[in-house]
Amino acid sequence: MKKCPQCSREYDLSMSFCLDDGAELLYGPVQDSSTSDEPKTAILYETTQPNGASTRAQIHTTNTPIAGADSDRSARSGSGTKLSIAVAAILVVLGVGFFGYRYFSARVQINSIAVMPFVNESGNPDVEYLSDGMTETLISSLSQLPNLNVQARSSVFRYKGKDTDAKAIGRELNVQAILNGRVVQHGDDLVLYLELVDAQTGKQIWGDQYNRKQTDLVTLQSEIARDVSSKLKSKLSGADAAKVEKNYTANPEAYQLYLKGRFYWNKRTAESLKQAVEFFNQAIEKDLNYALAYSGLAESYVLFPNFSAALPMDCMPKAKAAAVRAIEIDDSLAEAHTALAIYYSDFSWNQLSAEKEFRRAIELNPNYPNAHHQFAAECLVFVRRFDEAIAEGKRAEELDPISPMIGADLGRSFTFARRFDDAIAQFNRVIALDPNFYVSHYYLGITFHAKGLYADAIAEYRKAAALNDDPWVRSQLARSLARSGQRDEALRLLGELQSESAHRYVSNASLALVYGALGDKDKAFALLEKEVAERTPRSMTLSVNPLWDDLRDDPRFVDLIRRIEASKMD
Repeated sequence: MKKCPQCSREYDLSMSFCLDDGAELLYGPVQDSSTSDEPKTAILYETTQPNGASTRAQIHTTNTPIAGADSDRSARSGSGTKLSIAVAAILVVLGVGFFGYRYFSARVQINSIAVMPFVNESGNPDVEYLSDGMTETLISSLSQLPNLNVQARSSVFRYKGKDTDAKAIGRELNVQAILNGRVVQHGDDLVLYLELVDAQTGKQIWGDQYNRKQTDLVTLQSEIARDVSSKLKSKLSGADAAKVEKNYTANPEAYQLYLKGRFYWNKRTAESLKQAVEFFNQAIEKDLNYALAYSGLAESYVLFPNFSAALPMDCMPKAKAAAVRAIEIDDSLAEAHTALAIYYSDFSWNQLSAEKEFRRAIELNPNYPNAHHQFAAECLVFVRRFDEAIAEGKRAEELDPISPMIGADLGRSFTFARRFDDAIAQFNRVIALDPNFYVSHYYLGITFHAKGLYADAIAEYRKAAALNDDPWVRSQLARSLARSGQRDEALRLLGELQSESAHRYVSNASLALVYGALGDKDKAFALLEKEVAERTPRSMTLSVNPLWDDLRDDPRFVDLIRRIEASKMD
């Protein structure tokens, strides 16, 4: 028999590794024939030569003679014994091969992982940017590995601050391994605890502690990326190792400022985006060749119009300049190419250049969800390539299944393609995952209105407005109210929007939408002319968005679309 040295479970000779804990099995103790009263059957055991070298397994036969045995029978018995030995040896070899393969492959072939938000145990909320930033940087580094599915930031950060075990997370995110981290900062000292956990069993695969100075933060990030990736893959190619361990700056101050910029960029409000720009600019002052900081700057500026942080004319040229500079320094940044693509699509209205940049981003990092997402939502739908847009949207959702924005924009592509029932099903799925994401509700309202279900549209717009006081949402609510006969409330909302426009950004499109629903097309088109002159992202949706169906049959609308298509910029 063989026995596991860890759990003491016994196995027959054909096994080589314990099925419970994977430990290599050892031969059990051999009973001494001189002290036993029991007849001995043939067993395998190991003997040791006088010089200490182990011999092959030997045969120990019974000491009790069998009456009536003759030499022929003994010969036949000997032949049978040899056959048994041969069979046993073959079984041992097969057992070692099969279970050894299972054991070792389980240890090195991890094809999916979720890097959970590192916990800030410093007792100082002001360094939350550090734990979040280190998490995001590690996700980005591991995403460079081929054939490794790394859960996106939006999927894992919904667990931040929640006490959820590895098995539950593994089931929900469909990953094999979970990486947990804890960060402690005291003055200039930094301690990082890492733990890699098997998501199926909940047992630790690997763990380590890193004690460094703040000035070593850049090299620490490369070190942990290398260590974690080596636990996931048996061997990394030189090119893969270089991608995983790549540093974009040697300046620790610049790196920390960049992490602060990312921290505020992820908050996605007008004020937080402006703060992000400040930190990215400070990082660039510390390192003029910091490509990631230029990319972050571009990624912030392209979002300014959507969050009413600035007019497109004031921010989009800055976005282009920052993206181009990032690419000049490092052409391998998928994020910078994506930001440049959004500039081309939303501001210069040059879809050919936008598609080129989106495809370059996807080529550089096929597992970057935002590239697939924005390619669908900010390019393909505008040129009515709806099937391709939906395919790219689905790919983005596969890479980041929990992101409400990706899920909502996939539903928006269905709406623009006039596949309203598919859109409703998609929005309901996203709302079930995150009922408090206001975009899903107002997108669903657009779809209900397009189907003539005005009461349902109004209900969804009211939910969206309660979650986020967005003038664009209230203008859509007013439109559905007007079309459903509730003209007085629609006029009241229009008055509120006009008053607010004196002290906050209210797009011309918001007001035009309401005037169109109320039947005042002259005012609607006058406002739309201003919207197009400002080169807003919403201008590109005029040709496909059902919101503008009230004006679509007017010759002025056709002329407006023609002029938009003729206004492409480099």
